[in-house]
Amino acid sequence: MSTAWTVLEDAHLRDRLFCTQLPDGPAVYVLPKPGFTKTHAALAVRFGSLDTRYRPRGARDVRRVPDGLAHFLEHQMFAQEDGDAFERFAALGASANAHTTYSATTYLFTATDGTVAALEHLLDFVQQPHFTDAGTDKERGIIQQEIRMYDDDPGWRLQRLVTSGLYREHPCRVDIAGTVETVAEITTAILRECHELFYHPANMVLAVVGAMEPDEVLEHASAWLGRHARGTWREPERVSPTEPDGVAQIRAEDRMAMARPLVALAFKDRQVPAWGRAQLERDLLTDIGLAATFGPTSDRFRGWYESGLIDRGFRAGYLGEATFALSELAGETDRPDELVEALRAAALEIRRDGVDAAACERQRRARMGEFVRFFDIPEALGNLLPQLHFNKIGPLEFQDVLEGVSAEAVSRRLAEHLDPDLATSAILRPTRG
Repeated sequence: MSTAWTVLEDAHLRDRLFCTQLPDGPAVYVLPKPGFTKTHAALAVRFGSLDTRYRPRGARDVRRVPDGLAHFLEHQMFAQEDGDAFERFAALGASANAHTTYSATTYLFTATDGTVAALEHLLDFVQQPHFTDAGTDKERGIIQQEIRMYDDDPGWRLQRLVTSGLYREHPCRVDIAGTVETVAEITTAILRECHELFYHPANMVLAVVGAMEPDEVLEHASAWLGRHARGTWREPERVSPTEPDGVAQIRAEDRMAMARPLVALAFKDRQVPAWGRAQLERDLLTDIGLAATFGPTSDRFRGWYESGLIDRGFRAGYLGEATFALSELAGETDRPDELVEALRAAALEIRRDGVDAAACERQRRARMGEFVRFFDIPEALGNLLPQLHFNKIGPLEFQDVLEGVSAEAVSRRLAEHLDPDLATSAILRPTRG
């Protein structure tokens, strides 16, 4: 069938990416891979753990739903009237999964055989919820047990110390799965309401990478819209609480049963909200800067490692969302207070002296290579494309932004971001024996 495809090509890539937007339906991305036998498909909904406050169009009041609602809804979607959706994928020879992030929920499968039937099943089951009070009660218990298991994980506990230390009001303070208490508040009626409001095809992105042709994908997507026509979508207004300046706590500590202390120094980003190219530039400059100054190839990392202050597990990472963002320097150490002070001193040094140009260029080239390799990994690319679409970032803008990265730009970015007034240290110590 013919359609108004936009075809994206780039000199660095051997592939052609086909893009279109269906009326009252999803954005569709297809990357055919000649010679591939495997196909990966992802259907993403712009509804994540941060979407706990919203105002339906035409309503006066803001609706507040319990934390963990998007994750709970993801779990419940697989309970179908005629059986479990996972079992149906398995019967078709497909490996399926789903995950919820701060901003979206994604349902996906990978298959070599039965791809068409698996794609039709993927599209259909997200529009055919089977919510019952008995099913909600059962899933509530399962998720609460998962949350209790997370609470025994040191890395998870450290992350909670970090976000609650940096933020006073933003919902990122709470884990994506919610808490035992908030999950207890989720009802079948709330699940139905959020599915009706947010699981409209126009609030979705379909990405298919592998052994399927664009027009073949479009044919099935159009037929799906015909089966589940819901008219024009009226997007609810998403409401975020006002986050005060500064951090909630300069220092946060806790104890649990563990072998060695865990330490993090985190920085709250003031460059939010950010969308589109501005968000991409922010994220790439920060990521490259942190890798150049704290990564395994940096002089700082090697010196700390050789002195025994850190081990190979030390990491420096940036989490960039549209409405919140933070950097985290974290690892295990037998000298937690000394590491915190070393990290604070390093941040001040970087703000003063900037980033080494050669180290910055190595990291820039590494990111360019990673992006090109993404196009040969169907699962990675299939999950990345919806995220870029929701954030209003063009699929090939990575390379444009990377081409313009300089040590001067990275240095300016870190000087602005690594602000000691926007930092919190988190230390998780072993329980006293």
